[in-house]
Order: sequence, then C-alpha cells, then structure tokens
Amino acid sequence: MDTRTNKATSIDRRITARHRSRTTVYVALPGTKPWRCKSINISARGVYLETESLYLPRGLIVQLVFTVRNGDVVHLYRRTAVVTHSSDQGAGLKMYTPSSVAACR
Repeated sequence: MDTRTNKATSIDRRITARHRSRTTVYVALPGTKPWRCKSINISARGVYLETESLYLPRGLIVQLVFTVRNGDVVHLYRRTAVVTHSSDQGAGLKMYTPSSVAACR
C-alpha cells in the first residue's frame, strides 16, 4: 500500500514523517500567558496539539515552547508556528516560514 495515501484515497501532503509524541508544549499568544497543551504527533515541519478548550484560528502565528526532560534537567525549545487547522479536539501547526503563512491564509 502506498504510504502517501489514506484509506479514502486522498493524497497525504506531508513532506516529513510524523512521530507520536506526548510532550508538554506551551502556546504563547500575544498579550496572554502561555497555554499548556500536549503534543499528539510531531514532525520536522509541524505538530498536532491537543488543545482542549483553546481555540486557535487558522493563519494565527504563535510561539511554541516545547519542554523535554532529560533526567533532572528540563530543556526548553522555542519555535514560531502558524495554525493550519483547528477543531474542538486540537490544532495542527506548521513551523513558521514566510511561505507557510501565505499558504494558510
């Protein structure tokens, strides 16, 4: 079976492979304190977050702070991302580049 298509035969447009992830990610919106979420899956170019009651409109640019524990040390990794899709369950975000913003609007 072609791994670039799903059961409904639509084309999977992802360029990089997704990996399961349960990392804590803080979403920083302008003018508010960071909102804690959990990543569901992640790739080199994007992440899907379980957002609970946080609504993130498509095209919104946000700051992400990933927390990664290594023994007693917690590493913080900051990335800028743009929301590509959002629902009651979660949101898909693409790591920010100027062209990624244009594609989402």
